[in-house]
Amino acid sequence: MAESATALAHQFDDLEQQREAGYLGMWTFLVTEILFFGGIFTGYTAYRALYPEAFAIGSHHLDYWLGTINTAVLILSSLTMALAVHASQLGRRRPLAGFLIATMVLGAAFLGVKWFEYAHKFQTGWIPGPDFAYTGPHAPQVELFVSFYFALTGMHALHMVVGLGILTVLLVQAWHGKFSPEYHSPVVVSGLYWHFVDIVWIFLYPLLYLIGAHH
Repeated sequence: MAESATALAHQFDDLEQQREAGYLGMWTFLVTEILFFGGIFTGYTAYRALYPEAFAIGSHHLDYWLGTINTAVLILSSLTMALAVHASQLGRRRPLAGFLIATMVLGAAFLGVKWFEYAHKFQTGWIPGPDFAYTGPHAPQVELFVSFYFALTGMHALHMVVGLGILTVLLVQAWHGKFSPEYHSPVVVSGLYWHFVDIVWIFLYPLLYLIGAHH
């Protein structure tokens, strides 16, 4: 009972009310995120419809295998995050910490692959701006695709960094035994955020990497 009392914020009557408020807050936040990414997706889709050949050319200059590897990494990280949530609901501290660490390692691996991909783009001049290296057909429209690529994947990577920060806080709290079957809502709402970021990538992968046939 003492542990539950320390987990209860003063503005709530009980843990159930606090939990429901946390869930509502996270779902409200995710709706705003859907609106944010939805706007960028809409712009991308409109221009892709206008310039299908140029966007296909841009897509074929992306590394299909790196995108595929990162997709598998994030799907696996969603599994470990779900297992972390389950462990928190059972009050199992060590498995919770282990699954959080696994999720963080996978998230860091995703960012590492993305950093490698970005570095190659910068080395080859495949970045929008006055020094854009591509001079083939539909160059301005191909550069537009590359701009969308960096905007979409850059914002996604930023969300991944934020997610890793959240998981770091959860890991410290889990190691100190803060979570229990009665109080585990921070892990649940953080899991919702992590799954959302993973789902965004599930949309980005085909939109950016799978335009037309890759050889």
